[in-house]
Amino acid sequence: MDAFAQLFTTADPLTLTVVGALVVFTWFLPALVALLFNRKQFKLILMACVPAGFSLIAWSGVMVWALTGNMVNRFRRKPVEPA
Repeated sequence: MDAFAQLFTTADPLTLTVVGALVVFTWFLPALVALLFNRKQFKLILMACVPAGFSLIAWSGVMVWALTGNMVNRFRRKPVEPA
């Protein structure tokens, strides 16, 4: 814990800004991925990113949801219509 305190006391404002931007980018990365792969559920994924960022397991689950949400519909077999 002392290493973090020393890091923040010796770091310049630019470094802190870059680290903060990287943290926010990583925190909301599932929402950005959802824009590409799961656009229908983007708002839900965006809202889920906020609490999920506190847990690596929850964040990973939201990331999987963002990546595979639309894939389920792509590979689902359509019912065969009788001829």
